[in-house]
Amino acid sequence: MMTILLPRFLRSAYRKDPVNSFLMTMGAADVALGGMSGHSGLLLLGIVVFGGAFALKFLQAQRRSQDFAEETVQHYLPSQTSQSELPMLSINKKRPPN
Repeated sequence: MMTILLPRFLRSAYRKDPVNSFLMTMGAADVALGGMSGHSGLLLLGIVVFGGAFALKFLQAQRRSQDFAEETVQHYLPSQTSQSELPMLSINKKRPPN
């Protein structure tokens, strides 16, 4: 089940924000490699890159929610018209000229 959901999640994340998703993936890989191999510099670099990308994604989400809340709906047409409905058109079949 997890193998099915992970590629879908990654695809949707990369479509929405490719640069930020790349930085998060790069940071996670650095954390994994630095933690397993014992290189503390790589581990620290990965934590900084991943944390920065995560913070950037959080700030962008906050900005989007504020922009969405500030938008006002503009109606260009009234909700109901004051005129009555138009009559149905009838099609008169004309004979072609002889």
